[in-house]
This record gives sequence, C-alpha cells and structure tokens, in this order.
Amino acid sequence: MPSPLFSSVILCISLWILLLSPAQSLTCTSQKLPNNKQYANCSDLPTLDSYLHYTYNASNSSLSIAFLSTPASSDGWVAWAINPTATGMAGSQALIAFKSSGSFVVQTYNISSYSSIVQSKLSFDVWDLKAESASNGAWVIYGSLKVPVKAEKLNQVWQVGAKVTNGFPDKHDFKPANLDAKGTLVLVGTPVSPTPASAPAPSGSAGGSPAPEKGGQSTLTANYLGFFLGSLIVLAF
Repeated sequence: MPSPLFSSVILCISLWILLLSPAQSLTCTSQKLPNNKQYANCSDLPTLDSYLHYTYNASNSSLSIAFLSTPASSDGWVAWAINPTATGMAGSQALIAFKSSGSFVVQTYNISSYSSIVQSKLSFDVWDLKAESASNGAWVIYGSLKVPVKAEKLNQVWQVGAKVTNGFPDKHDFKPANLDAKGTLVLVGTPVSPTPASAPAPSGSAGGSPAPEKGGQSTLTANYLGFFLGSLIVLAF
C-alpha cells in the first residue's frame, strides 16, 4: 500500500500539471490559429491578454498580422492599430472588429484625436481584412498592410471594448491595462514581447538583454517546480 508521503507527491504532481498547462497555453508560441494559419513571428502583448502573430516582407514593405484578444463582453469589440506619428492612441490607424447581425465585420478607423474617431480609409493601404472566433472566447483580426520602406519598427496600439451602438464602437474602459495597451513592434531583428510605451525603461537597459517573454517566465516557473517535485520524489523513497 503506498505511503502517505508517496500519495502526497503524486497529488502534487497532478496539481502541478494542471497549473502549468494553462500558463503554457497563454503564450503565443503555443497558440494554434484557426485553420492552422502560420506566421513568421509572434508576440505576447503586455496588457489585455492580447497577442500578435505577424510576418514582415521587406521586399514589398508589407506586414501580415493576426491579432488575438477577447472583447470586454460578447457584444463588444477588439482593435489593433499602427500609429505612424506617435506612441499613443491619438493619431493611430485602427482595425476594429465587432459583430453585426451575428457576423464579424472589420472596419478601419482614423483616430485623429481622443475626441474624434472616424470610420475612414487609413493613411496606408490595407487588404485581406477578416475576423473570426478563436478558442477560449478570443477573437482574431487578420489583415495585411503597407508599411514604410525599410521600416525597422512601428508604434502599435491595441484595445478592447464592451459595446457597439448602431454599428459604432463605444468607448473602452480607462483602466491601467487599457491605458498601457501600446508598445513597439520590432520588424527587423529578434522580436521580443513589448513593454508598454508608457512604462519607464529598466535601469541599464541600453545594450542589455530584453525582458523575457511570458513563455520564458512560464518555463522558469516550471524548472523551479520540477526541481521541488523531484526532491519530494527522492524523499518519498
């Protein structure tokens, strides 16, 4: 008959597996897009449980993206944007997805200021716009856009909202997670998960190592847990 200590070790292992699996599923590298669509890079965005999969083609200055996020309600909206002139929402050129009569639509908005959100053509070409549901209630916006020639990085903004009124997205929350939903998208070089644009740079960041992605944090946690549980198994015998 198994000893009480051995039974406790088995229980800990089971709980560890259950705890670790959701953490891994929340990283972009472990996500599976609908229809197994593939992109060259992906990034765990730092707020609003959002993710960006993307492929940059320098030969024709185009960027193809799949943006994943969960709306604040089932009647809400999700948005991803590029800001050609600044780091915040004002001035951004946005792709906003919501449901109309039960079907997804993706519209383009020129957000010239916080008080002026106008559905219109963007300042750059966009094509192949589409949205659909993914797993766990997330929505995906697909699209391709023209970026400046030889661009190495872009200012990106993302957002979620809870309601659409008469085909127009209502205001989003102004919580810290919403206000910090902005960062830099690196097109050339090794992509890393961005930190919010409003956050101060860590001390000694110049020339230093980039912050680990969420996936790296999950792996580090797993290593510590594995060492701990391995020690328990040795003690059990």
